[in-house]
Amino acid sequence: MKRLHGVLAAGAALVVCSGAQATDLVLRVGVHDVVPTSNNNPTVHVGSNATLSVGGAWFVTDNLAIDLLGAIPFKHDIYLNSNGAKVGSVKQLPPTLGVQYHFNRGGFFDTHIGAGINYTLFFDKQTSGALAGTKLTIDNSFGGALQAGADIKLGDDWLLGLDIRWIAIKAEAKVNGSSIGDVKVDPMVYGLTIGKRFNL
Repeated sequence: MKRLHGVLAAGAALVVCSGAQATDLVLRVGVHDVVPTSNNNPTVHVGSNATLSVGGAWFVTDNLAIDLLGAIPFKHDIYLNSNGAKVGSVKQLPPTLGVQYHFNRGGFFDTHIGAGINYTLFFDKQTSGALAGTKLTIDNSFGGALQAGADIKLGDDWLLGLDIRWIAIKAEAKVNGSSIGDVKVDPMVYGLTIGKRFNL
């Protein structure tokens, strides 16, 4: 996490020191699939979910961009590790803000890497099966994020985007006020988007 904060600080310093104004803006819409790590918690594990995503990249220099990823809420089912039975579900919003470095901006195939921060809001928690009638609470989460991706030029400033992200999401879960430990989601996030570049 300290290294991630260092990367973000360096990126912010580069933006400030460059004194450059934005060169263009890319707006995106697509689908992102959140796939949690397999070892979520000793008692339960969280399933994956894909949903509509939106985002944008604001280029502050020719190669450096500020990236924001959002989505409509993801809904994750929760299963018991002991027998795989579904015992609940939860919705979450994971807006992620980051800094990207693009290696071939404007080219036919532009790759990028980046790092950022994420805040995950958990809500609409439901219980069923063995946990039916109980109250499930999950704390919100704040953590780092890493990403890599590529844009393929389609013509007339349209782009086909592919990206993969890792997001640090860990939150304490409670049933009727009693902790069942941290749920370590830490998902891989896979995205496919269509983007439009706007010159500023």
